[in-house]
Amino acid sequence: MSNPKFAPLKDTKLFTPVKIGNYELQHRIVQAPCTRMRGVKESDGVNVPGDLMVNYYGARATKGGLQIAEATDISLYASGYPGIPGIFTSSQIAGWKKVTDAVHTKGGFIFLQIWHTGRASPPSFRGGKPTISSSNHPMDGDWLDGTSCASNPPKPMTVGEIKSVTRDFADAAKNAIQAGFDGVEIHSANGYLSDQFLHDNINDRTDEYGGSIQNRCKFPLEVLKAVCDAIGSEKVGIRLSPWNYFQSTKDSNRLDHWSYLCEQLATQPAGQKPAYVHMVEPRFDEVLDEQQKIESLADSDKETGSISLLPFRNILQKGGISFLSAGCFNWENAASKLESGSTDLVCFGRWFIANPDLPKRLADGIPLNKYDRSTFYFTVPPEKGYTDYPIYTAEAA
Repeated sequence: MSNPKFAPLKDTKLFTPVKIGNYELQHRIVQAPCTRMRGVKESDGVNVPGDLMVNYYGARATKGGLQIAEATDISLYASGYPGIPGIFTSSQIAGWKKVTDAVHTKGGFIFLQIWHTGRASPPSFRGGKPTISSSNHPMDGDWLDGTSCASNPPKPMTVGEIKSVTRDFADAAKNAIQAGFDGVEIHSANGYLSDQFLHDNINDRTDEYGGSIQNRCKFPLEVLKAVCDAIGSEKVGIRLSPWNYFQSTKDSNRLDHWSYLCEQLATQPAGQKPAYVHMVEPRFDEVLDEQQKIESLADSDKETGSISLLPFRNILQKGGISFLSAGCFNWENAASKLESGSTDLVCFGRWFIANPDLPKRLADGIPLNKYDRSTFYFTVPPEKGYTDYPIYTAEAA
């Protein structure tokens, strides 16, 4: 099934060139990082990119286009999720090299999103080790393995552990470059470890990594600096989600606190300033629909005055940092977002899952394949909903 035909977008700003870091892109449609859980298990906690992933990313590559590969473990048990690939073993580096080769053969660029999930993964996914976070506050609800998050509160990280994980991020970035990636995106969003330091409803530490917003930003900024030092700032992006609720993130003043973080990013020395910041639109939510999310934010953030990414965009733009927007974009609203000047590139997740040839379809007004949420994760066989979406052909139309 497909959506109805729409007006071609080839003459809009979506299909104009833009420079990110040292890379000259030919269009502004980005494949967003989406967890798909199709890595091949090699041993407990070690999943390797296989031929399916080569096919998946290679099919979505375009000349001068940017792809951001899915969140990837920086170390053993950084997430522990089933099927999540890593970038900490030689076999994983070799597997990813096949992916990047497939993308580069088509003239595309690809960054790797790197993460540590912190309290978002249970002990059973970490070889029985306790989960870690900025504090001992658990998430609401249950983990993916069905156990209650409250039954095993996270262990607050020691300063030594914070420094160790920071080094793991830098090592993962170097491994990504060895695997042929053009850069990395540090995952500091969606309630994962870095985000657990940013939100004041989670981080109530009393040391140099907690309390004030200045202290709460320290770990994410140290990670950024370490990664930039490891591979070069022109190859580094960072993802943030100030308006997100996912995994019990409920900061008391999102606008002020993330504005401070953006000011810090924008004023970093050139060698430690990210090439881009990738943010999630306020309307996007993993549970609520768009209207419910906006209404909820309007109710809970009455004092902020602005539920928008624009204040953050404006701060970062002054520092020469490119801006990527993600969350609920489609053929109707992507071009206007760019034309308004409120972003430099637009990221597509679900529509890129279902349409390997998404840029061509958007350019020519070709109806889009509809996505099937039930196949985003855990499918049997793994090809289902992953590499079986058709590329448009005139004969099949």
